[in-house]
Amino acid sequence: MQVYGRSTLSEIVADRVVYRNLVPYDRRLPSLDLLRADLGLPEGSVPRKTDIKYAVVIAQLLKSARKLAVPGGRINHLLFVGDTRLLDGTSFENICQVAGWPGMAFIGSENESERRVEITSTVSGNLIYLANRWSCLPEFDMFCREKEFVIDEKTAVVIDIDKTALGARGRNSHVIDRVRVESVEQTVSGLLREQFNPQSFQDAYARLNEPEFHPFTTDNQDYLAYVCLMLGTGLYKLEGVIERIRSGGLKTFFEFITEVDGQQNELPVELRELHVEIFTSVKSGDPTPFKQFRRNEYLQTISRMGQLDDEQPVQKLLSEEIVITQEVLSAGRSWIDRGALIFSLSDKPDEASIPPDWLSAQGYKPIHQAETHVVG
Repeated sequence: MQVYGRSTLSEIVADRVVYRNLVPYDRRLPSLDLLRADLGLPEGSVPRKTDIKYAVVIAQLLKSARKLAVPGGRINHLLFVGDTRLLDGTSFENICQVAGWPGMAFIGSENESERRVEITSTVSGNLIYLANRWSCLPEFDMFCREKEFVIDEKTAVVIDIDKTALGARGRNSHVIDRVRVESVEQTVSGLLREQFNPQSFQDAYARLNEPEFHPFTTDNQDYLAYVCLMLGTGLYKLEGVIERIRSGGLKTFFEFITEVDGQQNELPVELRELHVEIFTSVKSGDPTPFKQFRRNEYLQTISRMGQLDDEQPVQKLLSEEIVITQEVLSAGRSWIDRGALIFSLSDKPDEASIPPDWLSAQGYKPIHQAETHVVG
C-alpha cells in the first residue's frame, strides 16, 4: 500500500450526502420532513438503513439529485459500494426493489486470509460481489462490464461512508472504533469528574457493548454511553444491571431511563439536568439523544483526519488517522467520468458528522469535506 496524497470525499460526491437524520447536506435536495407526506411516512421517526422506508427515501433523493445535475435525467440502474453484507446488502436490495432498478453491489473488507471473491444473487436477481480485499474494486468494475452492466449517465452510484470510503473495514476501521470509545470515555469522565473510575468504565462499556446486550441497548451508542454514565454515579451496579437484563427483569433501555427518572433527585444537579434533556429526547423518538457525546465524537473524528505529516509511513497513517480509501476514490472518479451520479450514505449521526454553527465559523467542516490522506 502507498499514500496517494490528500483529498476529501466531497471530491466525488460534492454535498450529495445524507447522515443518519436523512437530511441531505445539499439543501437543494428534499429533506425527510418534506418527503414524509408524499411517501406516506409517519411523523417523528427516522427509518434506519435496513428499513424499506429508508430505501424509499434514498430512491427519491437519488431521482431528485439526478434531475438537479441533468434536467429531465433518469436513473435506470444502481451501483452500491459498502462494507457489510447484512446492512449494506439489505439496503442495496431494498433500494433496487422500491425503485424497480437492476443493480450491482460491491461489499468489501480486508483480512489476512487468502484473497477471495464470492458472487451471490439477491432475491430480485441482483448481484453482490463480496471481496476480502479493497483492491478487488477495479476487478468488480471489470465484472460489471462483463455482465453488460453499463455505468453511464443513467447510473446512480451509492457509496457508504463509514468503513468504506473513510476508514476501510479491516484496513483502517479500528481508528473509527477507537474514536467512538474514546469519545464515550471523554464525555463520561468529564461529567463525573473526580467520581470517574477508568477501569470501571472500561469494564462496563466492554461488557454492555457485546452482542448479548444489543436487544437492551439496540446497539445504540448514545444509550450505552448514558448507561455507563449512570453506572459511574453509583446509582446502579454493573453486575446487577446485567443480572436483570439476563433474567428478563430489565428488557429495554426505555425501562432503564424511566427508572432513573424516578430517582433523578439522587443525581447531582448537573447530571439531573442532563438526564432530563436526554430523557426528553428519547421520548420524542430522537435516536441520538446524548448530544454532548456525539459532539465529542465529531471533534475526535475531525482531529484524526489529515493531522499527520505527509512524510509519515503508511502504517502510521493507517493506525492513527481516518484515511480515504484510495480504491473507492479512484473508482468514483472513473464513474463520474462516465456520467454516473455519485451519492453517499452514512449511518453516523448528524451531530457526530457536521459541526454546529459556532464551530463552522471557526473553519470546521463536515466529515465528507474534511481533508485527509488517501491510502490504498
